[in-house]
Amino acid sequence: MIERNQLFTISNVLSFFRLLLIFPVWFSLSNFHDGTYRTLTFTLCIVAAITDYLDGYVARKRNEITEIGKIIDPLADKILVAVLTIKLYLIGELSGYFLLIILLRDVIIFTGGILISLKLKKVLPSNLLGKITVTVIGFVFLLVIAGLNKKNLIFIIIYYSSIFLIYASLVGYVVRALEFLKMNKQNEHI
Repeated sequence: MIERNQLFTISNVLSFFRLLLIFPVWFSLSNFHDGTYRTLTFTLCIVAAITDYLDGYVARKRNEITEIGKIIDPLADKILVAVLTIKLYLIGELSGYFLLIILLRDVIIFTGGILISLKLKKVLPSNLLGKITVTVIGFVFLLVIAGLNKKNLIFIIIYYSSIFLIYASLVGYVVRALEFLKMNKQNEHI
């Protein structure tokens, strides 16, 4: 059972707030070609990025790292990334390939994380490569929302870097999960 004081820490509230941002983000992207809504979407994405940084910072500074926080923070990231990816695809701003690799990566990582948590009774926290990947994907979103030409060298470099990182982080998570399972199996035999 989750205790109330573990659920409503400042860092977890920031993560819950980020989850709530999916609704205005979806709405503002529905009006993407209106400059006001595009600016609103850009601003909401910046707010989401700030809360993503702050929730981890606050949790560490206030010693409020909780098991629920290890779940809700990456879950909020994955849901917001999925919403942005799906909506930007639906309005013709991102390719189906980009949509597919992001969603597959996140479904595999999330499902694997649940299975490992059930087996080991421990939540595996996010790793640095995963955080870097989400940050670079965020830059892709911001450049698309800002209207940067997709043939611009900056966009091309960041876009293809994000694709490389998506694959690399997926492999990294799978290897890490297998190592945790192997370590757990060895500890059972001791």
